[in-house]
Formats: sequence, structure tokens, C-alpha cells
Amino acid sequence: MLTTGHNPSTALPPVRIRSIVAAPLFGESPKGGWSAEIRPEDSIHALIAVHTDAGITGYGSVFTDGRLVQAALKVLEPLFLGENALQPERVTEKLHQNTFWMGRGGTLTHTISGIDIALWDILGKATGLSVGSLLGGRYIERVRPYCSLLMEMPDRMHDVVAPYKARGFKAFKVGWGPFGRTNDAGLDRAIIAATRDALGPDVQLFVDPGASDAHWPQGLKWALRSAEMLADYQVGWFEEALKPDALEDFCTLRRASPVPIAGGEVLTRRQSFLPWLERGAFDIVQPDVTKVGGISEQRRIVWMAQDYGVRYVGHGWNTALGVAADLQLATAFPGVDLVEFIGGSPYVDGILREPFVLDADGMLPIPNKPGLGIELDPAGVARYTPDAEPFFAA
Repeated sequence: MLTTGHNPSTALPPVRIRSIVAAPLFGESPKGGWSAEIRPEDSIHALIAVHTDAGITGYGSVFTDGRLVQAALKVLEPLFLGENALQPERVTEKLHQNTFWMGRGGTLTHTISGIDIALWDILGKATGLSVGSLLGGRYIERVRPYCSLLMEMPDRMHDVVAPYKARGFKAFKVGWGPFGRTNDAGLDRAIIAATRDALGPDVQLFVDPGASDAHWPQGLKWALRSAEMLADYQVGWFEEALKPDALEDFCTLRRASPVPIAGGEVLTRRQSFLPWLERGAFDIVQPDVTKVGGISEQRRIVWMAQDYGVRYVGHGWNTALGVAADLQLATAFPGVDLVEFIGGSPYVDGILREPFVLDADGMLPIPNKPGLGIELDPAGVARYTPDAEPFFAA
């Protein structure tokens, strides 16, 4: 519990990091629509457990092959062992500062993201506060999830969205798949028309062609034409419409497009976002808390984006722990009204004791319990990782 006054003896004692363990997830990896498609046996996500000498364990999520995460933890171990887990920003900044020469933004940064999320979870559990409260306060108690699904051919889109509409989702993002990959503008339009017809006029729709895919074939002129088409179907934003390094083209597209332009999921650390915000490349910025450096880094990016008048919607194509972090971030900033939610991923739906459930309005309640406010199901996690015992060891 929290203490008051200035007597140092009343402060919380340090909670020392004893070990950090990664659980690579295998077996049910959801398809990504990538040209080199994800196979179920591939690892694209990992869970992180930070164990402490106080018996408190915090959990996080990393968007990276879990075997790379395990290797990164070996590199980082001399830097985090014995550190005070109640100081997430200081500890993770130490990890960033002492590893930059190995390459900013890759496996190490992604792994630090998961560690940082877990440290905030520990701080919440130690103080009895939710992460959203620790970040400064709770603006909202629930938020609308948008169901993230892959595009198919037009005659399949009704079947793609119908089960999730029946579950109560009132916002959807469709992406990747054949859209933009066939040089057939008629097919692109037919996919969106079929999706809008299946959803009806009152459901929010967002479109993500996935131009960060390998060897994306389209450029600015295609994006400009597509943006005009998407406006005909009341699309709420056009995400990753250009190759992820095409800053000048993003600026041009954003100025010309009748549909808001979103992006930023491939960027890591706050410094990478500065030129995109300064140049006005995005209407909506989408950092991913499981890649960008964790909660500590994401909150700096969010406040920076708001200073530039750019809307924040976190990228959340990850796990239930990623969703939990996104929910806490959603409540901690004014004006956040959406979180991403992968449709049909066992790594979201199958690893919690109490899975996320939409309320009658299609909203997700934001947990107000200590830390991230969720509890992992050990049996559920064990289905998707080779050795779950060290992960849950107290």
C-alpha cells in the first residue's frame, strides 16, 4: 500500500529483479497476410515474466520471435539483475543507453519493451494501483475495440466479418490480403464495398493494405487514388498506405487525402517519431507498445503527438498482455477512443483466466485492478510455449 509523509523509513523498500524469463509462443500464430505468410509453428510473439525477490512477478509482451527475445535477455541480463523493479523508466532507460551501439530499434528494443511493460505491472502490484492510475489518472473506464481482420476476396468478406459483428464489435479494421497487390483497382473497390455491405452503415471501418510487407508494389499515385475510393465507403482511416520509409510521400498523401492517414507501427523509440510528427505525415500515429520501448516510451510519444495535434491510436496486433497494456494507455490520455483487438487469435483469447469480454455497447472495460489488471492462465500459456514452468516460477 502507499505511504505518506517524508520519512524515508516509510517508503516502499526496493523490489529487486531476480530473473527475467521469455515464453516464445508457438503453434497457433495467427496469419498476418504477409507475402511470406506466418506459419502456425512460427514464433512472432513472446511473453515476458520479471521475477523479483519480493515474490512479485510482472508480465509483458514482445512482438518478436521468442527465440530472439531469449537471446536478447542473455545480453541484457548483466544490466537488469538486482535492479529495483519499482523504477521502470530508469531501469529501461539504462537498458536502452547501454545497448544503443548494438543497434537501436531491433530485437533489443523490442525485448526492452516487454520488460518495461512487466516493470509497470510490478509497480502497480506493489502499490495497489492500476498502471493507468500510475501514469497520471484515468480519463475513461471503457474503450471501443476495433476488430482487426485479414482481407479476402469480395465474396468472402461477409464470412470474415460476420462472426465478430455477431460478438458485438462495432468497429473493424481489414487489411493485407489481395488489396493493392493485384494492380486491379476494381478488385480493391469490390473488397471494400463487400466489407461495408457486410458491416452496414453504422459500423466503423478502417483499412490497412500493409505496405510494410516485403516488396510492396504500389506507390504514391496508387495511394492517392485509393484514398479517394475509400472515402466513398466512409472509411475512418487509411493505414500503412505507403512503404514505411517514404516520409515525403506520406506528407503529400496526408495533405491530399480525404481520408485520415495513419501509420507509425514500424517505428521504435520516440526519436524515430519526431520527423514524422514535425513534417505532418500522419493524422493518426500508431506506436506499438510491444515494440517501441514499452509503456515508458509510448507515453512520451503520445504526449508528443498530442502537442503536434496528431491523434493517438496504439497499434496492437499482439497478445492479451499487449491488449492489457493498450487498455491502460487508453485510459491514461485524453481523447483516446479505440484499441486494436486481433480477431480470433488464441494468444489474445486463450491465455487469460478471465478473457476480455465486450459489454452490451461493444466496449471493453478497462481493468482498475493493480498493475495491468489481468491474470494469466498457466494452462493456457503452456499450450503455446515449450516450457512454461520457469516462466511462472515464483
